[in-house]
Amino acid sequence: MAVFDDFLKLDIRVGEIIQAASFPEAKKPAYQLTVDFGTEIGLKKSSAQITDCYTPEELIGRQVLGVVNFPPRRIAGFSSEALVLGVYAKEGVVLITPDRPVKKGDRLG
Repeated sequence: MAVFDDFLKLDIRVGEIIQAASFPEAKKPAYQLTVDFGTEIGLKKSSAQITDCYTPEELIGRQVLGVVNFPPRRIAGFSSEALVLGVYAKEGVVLITPDRPVKKGDRLG
């Protein structure tokens, strides 16, 4: 069972998607994202299996929440540096976003 101290180890920040492209090399349908997490964290790349609910064009400029302190993970030759968070819904993965615009890099709290 996880304890609260485990949750506190995660660094979850707000980022803005600035690039999104198809990722045909991935085993499961995914996009390659570039997310701007602000001046403290900077740009991070992420592989995201969100193709059922979003097109690359509608992702640009969208604010998302992501875990920024996991080690990079290689996915089909691509280095995924952040885990963009979403909810497994009936229609596919739905991104977790702030309900109003906030500063890039703001921490989940």
